[in-house]
Amino acid sequence: MTLYAFNLEVARVGWVTKEPPIAQMRLQFWRDVVDEAGDAAPRAHEVAAPLAALIKTRALPKGLFHSMIDAREADIDRAPFADESALWAYLEATGGALMMLAVRALGPAEDGSAQDYGTAQALANYLLAIPALEGAGRMPLPDGRPRAVAALAQAGLDRMVRAGTVSRASRPALLAAWQTRAILMRAARDPGAVGAGQLGQSEFRRRGSLLWRTFVGV
Repeated sequence: MTLYAFNLEVARVGWVTKEPPIAQMRLQFWRDVVDEAGDAAPRAHEVAAPLAALIKTRALPKGLFHSMIDAREADIDRAPFADESALWAYLEATGGALMMLAVRALGPAEDGSAQDYGTAQALANYLLAIPALEGAGRMPLPDGRPRAVAALAQAGLDRMVRAGTVSRASRPALLAAWQTRAILMRAARDPGAVGAGQLGQSEFRRRGSLLWRTFVGV
């Protein structure tokens, strides 16, 4: 919960203000919170103290936090991604790094598998957000043609296959990605559903899917 609260704080920076200098100051605040964890009294923010404690007690690498923060510079800049590689780098530095930290907080470091799962999850969430991003005047995809969108979703599915398995202790972290496979499969099969905002599952299917993954352990 602490990691996801931190992720929410840095993810919203580029959206809560239209003034880039203010957004940059907010990102710098979180850089300072991370750098000072374990060495100074936590800053006055409801997420700062538990985050600092988690970094210290679980010996979480500060570099992954900085990757998450630095990636949000793209949200402030609001420029389109130059190419697909730039989009993947953004997804790896945000969702991939977050899943790596979540896995490390629960068990041994399994960075390769965790990054692949987290990056695939970030892609699924990003595709869900395409209508909102376009409504805000953004150009979210380097290539929005149906064939390219389908290939992008398939690449996300391939990452989930490549990720394989993680230790039993780390499996609860993967539950955060419980809708990922279904969303990416839908996008690969019907890329037009991305722009139409039709990737989401029904409430019944969503709850059933989560229950099943909880039972089977992933």
